[in-house]
Amino acid sequence: MGIIDSIKNRKKLLLTALIVVGIGTTGWYYKASSAKGAQMYKTQKLENGDLTQSVSANGTLNPVVLVNVGTQVSGTVKKLLVDYNDKVTKGQVLAILDPALFDAQVAQSRANVESAKAALELAEANEKRMKELYAKEYVSAQELDQAVQARKSAKAQLALAMAAHKRDSTNKEYSVIKSPVSGVVIDRQIDLGQTVAASFQTPTLFKIAQDLRRMQIDSSFAEADIGKIKVGQEVTFNVDAYNNRQFKGVVKQIRLNATTQSNVVTYNVVVSVDNPEEILMPGMTAYVNIKTAERKNVLLIPNAALRYKPSTLEKREQNIAEQKQNKKPQSEEGKSATVYILENGAPKPVKIKIGITDSRQTEVLDGALKAGDEVIVDENSKNDKKQNQPTRMF
Repeated sequence: MGIIDSIKNRKKLLLTALIVVGIGTTGWYYKASSAKGAQMYKTQKLENGDLTQSVSANGTLNPVVLVNVGTQVSGTVKKLLVDYNDKVTKGQVLAILDPALFDAQVAQSRANVESAKAALELAEANEKRMKELYAKEYVSAQELDQAVQARKSAKAQLALAMAAHKRDSTNKEYSVIKSPVSGVVIDRQIDLGQTVAASFQTPTLFKIAQDLRRMQIDSSFAEADIGKIKVGQEVTFNVDAYNNRQFKGVVKQIRLNATTQSNVVTYNVVVSVDNPEEILMPGMTAYVNIKTAERKNVLLIPNAALRYKPSTLEKREQNIAEQKQNKKPQSEEGKSATVYILENGAPKPVKIKIGITDSRQTEVLDGALKAGDEVIVDENSKNDKKQNQPTRMF
């Protein structure tokens, strides 16, 4: 019986050892699977924070009022009295065209006026004599009518000569180019001695910005973004001249006139800008951002997690519809999305509802996720996996 009991005890010990080995092997398997999963996937921890959604575009800084000063008469520039960046007042003389031809025309029309006055005086005297002779029946009624008609014609000729004289005098006044507004000369398109010709289109001689302390940005936004923009929204922008400085403005106007280029529809959004230091110059390129929504202390998920799909699933779902979907914005407010977390070393899908987004993160409105959870954002490459594998000692 001693030998039999000894054999039974050995069997029990062997069975116990097998169970312990099995349990250890199972635990090692799960640990190995988890470790393998951690090596295969890149994850990021979710956090609460503030989020601002904005739309952006490029624009050009322009004066609010830009006046093109031209000329209504032709002539040669005899005097040039202002230059670039000069400040001018309303009515100030900017340039003078050679007045010689205008003086001659004024003198000729004045002489024509004097001649017409003399002709009228003679016609009036003839009419008076004819009336006296007609009363004594020395002339006929027809001769009297001719005298009356001659007087009326002379009067009309005088009015015509006076109108021509006024026209020539006005043209002479136009030869003196004056500023219609107070402001700053930002462009001069004539030089001393240059001949300017006024034909069907008035030539531009100067460009005057009325007040550079108040400017505006003319920017073009895509039709996909225009619905988010409202008059009065806060605007921030940068210019290349001051890389480290951010400027502010306000949406002033959304113009209804659309522009289409290469089947892309854009709308002009006018942004009002204060420029008290006058450091912003006309023509500068402005990189505009318009704040369209803002959230405080919300759960944020990286946009990479919204784009991620496991490689095996991605291979089965590569089709045209999915490619088109990937070209759409990363999130639309209230839209459902699927993200993945690691469970036992494998990706597990989680449904969430998303809100506003910026270029990096998106608001989580609803779902099973919370701050501190880790979501998969990408998969490690094969080289990354090899580097993460432990070195075998034997």
